[in-house]
Amino acid sequence: MSKPIVAIIGRPNVGKSTLFNRLAKSRISIVDDTPGVTRDRIYADVEWLNYKFTMIDTGGIEPESTDIILSQMRKQAEMAIDDADVIIFLVDVKTGMTDADTHVANMLRRSHKPVVVVVNKVDDMQTQTMGMYEFYNLGLGDPIPISAGQPLNLGDMLDEVVSHFKDIPQEEEEEDVIKVAIIGKPNVGKSSLINKIVGEERVIVSDIAGTTRDSIDTDFELDGQKYTLIDTAGVRKRKKVKEDIEKYSVIRTISAVDRADIVLILIDVHEGITEQDTKIAGMAHEAGKGCIIAVNKWDDIEKDDKTMNHYLKELKNGLAYMQYAPCAFISAKTGQRVVKLFETIRMISQNQNLRISTGVLNDVLYEATSMNQPPSDKGKALKIYYMTQVSVKPPTFILFVNDKELMHFSYTRYIENQMREAFGFKGTPIHFIVREKSKN
Repeated sequence: MSKPIVAIIGRPNVGKSTLFNRLAKSRISIVDDTPGVTRDRIYADVEWLNYKFTMIDTGGIEPESTDIILSQMRKQAEMAIDDADVIIFLVDVKTGMTDADTHVANMLRRSHKPVVVVVNKVDDMQTQTMGMYEFYNLGLGDPIPISAGQPLNLGDMLDEVVSHFKDIPQEEEEEDVIKVAIIGKPNVGKSSLINKIVGEERVIVSDIAGTTRDSIDTDFELDGQKYTLIDTAGVRKRKKVKEDIEKYSVIRTISAVDRADIVLILIDVHEGITEQDTKIAGMAHEAGKGCIIAVNKWDDIEKDDKTMNHYLKELKNGLAYMQYAPCAFISAKTGQRVVKLFETIRMISQNQNLRISTGVLNDVLYEATSMNQPPSDKGKALKIYYMTQVSVKPPTFILFVNDKELMHFSYTRYIENQMREAFGFKGTPIHFIVREKSKN
């Protein structure tokens, strides 16, 4: 089930990025005194009171500006409003209510989304709270005073935000449906692939990059298995701006990956694997989703007996962190190898849900540690007492050890490789949790 989306909206320089960074517990957004520094929507996963949600930071909205960059920022913010389940409308107590705030409030009112009005820069709750009362005139409910910089009163704000989650419609889970998100750069052929699969023009196909703005779900059945295909807007890379920073408008893709069981990462054969592709694939990998790498437009190039091996080597080098993902060479245009994708999808689904008994797991663990002794440091050797599986999708295992600090990443990778050799797990990441066994 996808996480709720919370967007921080407001005019420039009211402290949106400062608040975003504070909630995300890291400096994800750039903070600068110059209005307009945040060019694109960016996101982070946030947790409050056992609620998990995705938060979007946006560029400031200048409703009347004709400046090209500011206009683009306004469009990005409008997309964030469309995507959001709850909106934090941030205003500034020091400048007071402005005409721009009123324009933004009217925009939010038309969205019919829950809005939490948050008055920022209230650094002294004793003396500055009087200044927030004029924001009642926005007509969007009770303003909540905070200081993102201090920080002050953020808990009350988050309590109000998560109180709206109960009103968000929940998806009904269907156990027998495999959800497949198709992601990739714009114009790589995502919509064409879905149309070829379902045999009809269910999704608009165009040569203009970025035609698909929203995630679109298409239900489909093959050989008795039900699927939901999730088409997404292409993730496009912005041209360099003055700050020479690359950011990505990716919230719809993040949401689609979050809802999916398996992610099909589509790559254009003409471009090969790019830095942008590795970032897109990284989203799915980090989310623990099953993955397939599909090279599209395979019919468009001249091939010899070395062409496929060349591409496989390129994929292996570019996506070194996800060697478990099978590769397919397809044509969405002709349908070449498209049906075979579903054999792979079913196989990955089985591997995602594979459960292994503790006894069998520890037989493999014992053999692995016998062949390659655990590492040691300053005379102290790592001891792995036992391993047990705690969940699926992705398969997740707890390793009980004597000292977590001795469990080096390379040895964890070795254990993973031994498990893949023993049990397969093709197409799915494996997660490990390392815990120290109680000495009592």
